[in-house]
Amino acid sequence: MNKLFIVALVVLIGSLNGCAAMVYSNKNSSEARPQTLYAARLIGSYSGVELSVEALAQRLAKTDVVVLGEYHGHQAAHLLQSQLQAALYSHKPLQVLSMEQFNMDNQAAVDTYLSGETGEAEMIEDSSAWDNYRGSYRPLVEFARQHAIPVIAANAPAKVVRCVGREGADYLGKLPEIERERLPNNPFMDTPAYRKKFIAAITDSHSAADEAMGERMNNTYKAQLLRDNTMASRILAAREAHPGHQVVHITGTFHSEEHLGTVALLKQRAPDISVAVISPVAWPAGANEAPLHSNRHKGDYLYFIQPLPEAFRNEEREQKAMSAKFRRPANDTCQGDSP
Repeated sequence: MNKLFIVALVVLIGSLNGCAAMVYSNKNSSEARPQTLYAARLIGSYSGVELSVEALAQRLAKTDVVVLGEYHGHQAAHLLQSQLQAALYSHKPLQVLSMEQFNMDNQAAVDTYLSGETGEAEMIEDSSAWDNYRGSYRPLVEFARQHAIPVIAANAPAKVVRCVGREGADYLGKLPEIERERLPNNPFMDTPAYRKKFIAAITDSHSAADEAMGERMNNTYKAQLLRDNTMASRILAAREAHPGHQVVHITGTFHSEEHLGTVALLKQRAPDISVAVISPVAWPAGANEAPLHSNRHKGDYLYFIQPLPEAFRNEEREQKAMSAKFRRPANDTCQGDSP
């Protein structure tokens, strides 16, 4: 989950109250920086070795879970995901696709599409697919459908996440028992480093430090933990349901970079599982050389991409746009009704 999404969640709560590998070099700066918004340069975080998609797939062929972080809506991230999905499949056809972009309570809508019972437009509507599904995630799901690969709706139910963000962890007590049982055990399992990172990201965007802001921040963090714990448990359930399969998990980079979030919770729940994290890094403006050293901690492998255009330069217009986008409908309550 990128910083913009974190800000959006705070606003929401506030409104309610193949080629051979080569060593990375900057000798030819015209080739160093990705030339288009579709281009990505894959580099081993600690080896400094630049890799093709095929070379990376070979390295990851025996990894239990491959976590592909993304900046939501970035063309290079989505193209790389599709390419690596296919390359990994060529080495290990026993594959499961796990996606943050579908919520677990919409699994049936995804399954009926994969089985041919519904069409794509029906699936998009029935699953509450993200607005950018056709442009960003369609290739992943279509590859899975064409090769009979299971697709896991990995995220927590959207309404439960929203209401935990508003009311805190106690909201789960309002859910019917059948709904609570579908959520992971210990749904707010945590790691200190992740909390520190999350709070730093929010305070960087929201400077207020009063008591009310502190409570909203804590509730927001609980909602984030619910997402991460749900995705971790869904990945493990997929491995249990499909023994010997490699899970390819697609997620916003905040959930996975530095081996925090979903990845840390995955390792807590299953210490023996092997996980590889692939994280995006935006190439700094005006730089000829990728800042490899300062970003090594973000993943086992990095892919350097151009930054997306700045969405707003007027802070007031940005706040208005965010408030309008995430304004709560009048009938959207958290009074114990089922999600």
